[in-house]
Amino acid sequence: MSNNESVSSSMRGKVLLLSGASRGVGECVARLAVERGAAGLALVGRDTKTGDKLASELTSLGTKTIFITGDLAEADEPKRFVKIVDETFGVVHGLLNSAAETSRGSVWNTTPEMFDTMMAVNVRAPFMLIQECAKIMKREGVAGSIVNIGSVTGYGGDVNLTHYAISKGALHTLTRNCAYSLMRDRVRVNLLNPGWMDTPTEDATQRKWHNAQDGWLEKAERDQPMGRLIKPDELARSIMFLLSDESGLMTGAVIDFDQSVVGAGSPSKPKVGEVWP
Repeated sequence: MSNNESVSSSMRGKVLLLSGASRGVGECVARLAVERGAAGLALVGRDTKTGDKLASELTSLGTKTIFITGDLAEADEPKRFVKIVDETFGVVHGLLNSAAETSRGSVWNTTPEMFDTMMAVNVRAPFMLIQECAKIMKREGVAGSIVNIGSVTGYGGDVNLTHYAISKGALHTLTRNCAYSLMRDRVRVNLLNPGWMDTPTEDATQRKWHNAQDGWLEKAERDQPMGRLIKPDELARSIMFLLSDESGLMTGAVIDFDQSVVGAGSPSKPKVGEVWP
């Protein structure tokens, strides 16, 4: 078998649970998994109409796909999601924790409610999904792979991303600890830290929190070192690499996927008047 054939069939026979999968990166991962022979997909999201439509389309392409509507801010939801996957497929080989809360807040105005919701969605929910999926992986004796989506913001973040940065920083430790804890069960856990991405969610975020207008993306891309923001399909390929056997024994890795280098360049200092709001 050639390398190309190996990659194109790297998901053959596998069942994946993908959170945040009704659009953006999650949708790209789902489509790529179908192309690479996945046996089953469970997509988790809040948009039932969009999710059901995507699930129907992917099923018609030959991969049984279900969409599960739910709110990851609710403590019992991850367990419910995984139970549905178990009842439907009887196994899970891979988990993608892509869903995220992205609200803005600074050290001056982040409320307890904002903080709790951020931590519930971005930290507690991924952990509980890992816990429940790992139980099935161990029970079925499969070599599992889990991918968490962090952010380069997790290294510290900007002044308007305080509670978001804290949550993504926590994912670093969560990933390493779970990778270490599950290694003997042949369950791998890795983290991808993307930078600024061109997604529908980012467009909505820019418009809601930063008063962005039409044309903001073009301006933002002109200012980037490589002339564009990260595209969902390119991040999806890296996610698929980590979810598949192509990534071998890699576990506990924290991988930056961005056109920046942490620690390089001029020291980071807030500009005069930058503290937000």
